[in-house]
Amino acid sequence: MEKLLGFEPGIKIYEGKKSTWCPGCGDFGVLSALKQALFELGISPYDTVVISGIGCSSKLPDYINANSFHTIHGRLLPVATGVKIANQKLNVIVTGGDGDGYGIGGNHFIHAARRNINLTYIVMNNEIYALTKGQVAPTSPYGFVKGTTPYGSKDRPIEPCLLSISAGATFVARGFSGDVKILKEYIKNGIKHKGFSHIDVLSPCVTFNENYSYDYFRENIELLNGPYTSREEAISMIMKTWKKGKIPVGIFYVEEGKYYELDIFGSEDYSLVEVFKRQRKLKKEELLNLIEDKR
Repeated sequence: MEKLLGFEPGIKIYEGKKSTWCPGCGDFGVLSALKQALFELGISPYDTVVISGIGCSSKLPDYINANSFHTIHGRLLPVATGVKIANQKLNVIVTGGDGDGYGIGGNHFIHAARRNINLTYIVMNNEIYALTKGQVAPTSPYGFVKGTTPYGSKDRPIEPCLLSISAGATFVARGFSGDVKILKEYIKNGIKHKGFSHIDVLSPCVTFNENYSYDYFRENIELLNGPYTSREEAISMIMKTWKKGKIPVGIFYVEEGKYYELDIFGSEDYSLVEVFKRQRKLKKEELLNLIEDKR
C-alpha cells in the first residue's frame, strides 16, 4: 500500500462516510475490527470490495473507503460470487445482518458455503429486524415478543454456525462486537483463509432489542477451544455449549483445501477478467474451451 501511494497513509485510509447508526450500535465494533484487520494485513482499499444487502448492518460499505456494492435484500452472496469469479485478485468482504443473510438470503447462504467460494462473510447478528423497527428474525429466540409477535414467536431460531459447518463452509467462527480486539483477529484469519469464511458476530441492537445488551452477551458467552479437527466435533461442541445455557464463541472449524474459483480456473492468477482482457473477441465456444484448458 505504501508503494502504491508513495507514503504510509495509516488506518485513516479506510475512513468512509459519517455513520448514521444509533449511538451504541454493536455494528460500530464490527466496522472498527474490519478496518483494523485490513490495515494490519496491509490490504489496500483499491484491492477490496465490500458487498452488502439491506438492513442497518448493510450500511457498512458506506462507512469504509473501499470498492463497494449495495445489493438488494438477501442477494449479497450471489453478487459477491460474481465479483470473485470475475477477478480473483480482489479481496471480497460481504457484510450483512441475520435477517438479510439467514432469512431472506438463507438459500444463497447455504449454497455459497457449499461451493466454498473464497470470500469472507461477516454477519452482524442482533437477533432482530432492526431497520424496520423491530420484528422477529430467524435468530430471535422462541417466545420473542415484539410488534409482529405480541403473543411470542412460535418459530424456533436457527443456529447459523451449525448450518454453515453442515453446508460445507471451511472457516466458521463467532465473535462479539463488544470485544473488538478478538473480533479483529477472527476477521484477519477469515480473510487469510482460502475458502468460504463465515463469521457470525453477536452485535447488540441497543434501540429495538434491549433484552440482548452488551452486558447480557458478556455474561452468557463461552469461548470454545477450537478450531476442532472435524465438522462432527465442532457441531457437537457448539450444541453442548447451547445445552448448558451458554452462547458459543470462537473459531469453530477450519479446513484447508481447494476452493471454488481454483476448481474452475486451476490457478489463483486467472479469472474471467483476464480472459476478456486478452481475448475480447472470443466466440462463446472459444471462451469455454479457453477456461477448460486452464483447469
